[in-house]
Amino acid sequence: MATAGKVIKCRAAVAWEPNKPLVIEEIEVAPPQANEVRIKIVATGVCHTDLYHLFEGMHKDGFPAVLGHEGAGIVESVGPGVTEFQPGDKVIPLFVSQCRECRFCKNPKTNQCEKGWASGRHDMMAPADSRFTCKGKKVLQFMGTSTFSQYTVMNQIAIAKIDPAAPLDKVCLLGCGICTGYGAAVNTAKVEPGSTCAVFGLGAVGLAAVMGCKSAGAKRIFAVDINPDKFGKAKVFGATDFVNPKDHDKPISQVLAEMTNGGVDYSLECVGNVTVMRSALESCVKGWGVSVLVGWTDLYDVATRPIQLIAGRTWKGSLFGGFKSKDGVPQMVKAYLDKKVKLDEFITHNMTLGQVNDAIELMKVSCICVLCVLFSLA
Repeated sequence: MATAGKVIKCRAAVAWEPNKPLVIEEIEVAPPQANEVRIKIVATGVCHTDLYHLFEGMHKDGFPAVLGHEGAGIVESVGPGVTEFQPGDKVIPLFVSQCRECRFCKNPKTNQCEKGWASGRHDMMAPADSRFTCKGKKVLQFMGTSTFSQYTVMNQIAIAKIDPAAPLDKVCLLGCGICTGYGAAVNTAKVEPGSTCAVFGLGAVGLAAVMGCKSAGAKRIFAVDINPDKFGKAKVFGATDFVNPKDHDKPISQVLAEMTNGGVDYSLECVGNVTVMRSALESCVKGWGVSVLVGWTDLYDVATRPIQLIAGRTWKGSLFGGFKSKDGVPQMVKAYLDKKVKLDEFITHNMTLGQVNDAIELMKVSCICVLCVLFSLA
């Protein structure tokens, strides 16, 4: 392409400081270096983790940054040493890398990677280096991706090449939320046919977890949320029962125990709240119940009484749904194209990059899945 090897000037939503609106700026995106790929972002979703960094984590060294980590785009150019990708390829940026060489990548028990951005800077939620500058200042690359920019540069170990038939304004959601929830049920919890499940929190991740439980053959899926308006959506993805904790004067774990003869086989916490995490664990049946922490937070300790685990429950965590990213994301894209996984049903709004703050406000008030479509400057 004509832009290969040159600095690209484009629009991006920059978070200059925590707890402040994003600013649409013209930024400079440097050419890819060795083993790097420059991607033209076509579409991106807004995820609660973006809001977490901006409004909750607020690490002072994590700014300025371009947020966004749930996108899809087209390869614009590649750096030296890149053989897997070429200009024109459709790709999904990955916040979890897969180098295929480290001890974690070689171990089938995990999807983590020693060479990823989070290996030493998870609290700042960005690698130290970046190809972004704005007004003469380096801008950080959030979670190694930064999809709230029309162009981004990433290491090839953190990019998945996908089917050229895939619609980028749909499959972008597989960059985080849908894989995270769906995989937590299928890969991490390993939900079994005929089992009972409870999903706590019905945002995009929770709804994807419901879909995963349904796909795995669960016979009864309890959707737990304090917003009764969400049950209709949860039913679309396979929920069979809705439980609003506000409707009861006893702990939700006790409510579920009474409805299931002792507790559910599997529970998934998709909120990122340590109190809810404990409730989810205690909602599992003793002896074999499995509870999975899916929602992201790093601000508080989580605790429970030892007897909850001594009695035979298992407490697990799930990052990106347990998917080895470069392998799993193309498989999920294929599942969508084969109509085995829903994506369209998650999308409630189509917005432009210039409306990114409106999208964030929608997320804050309703925890819905919002889709932003980014347009080029042409």
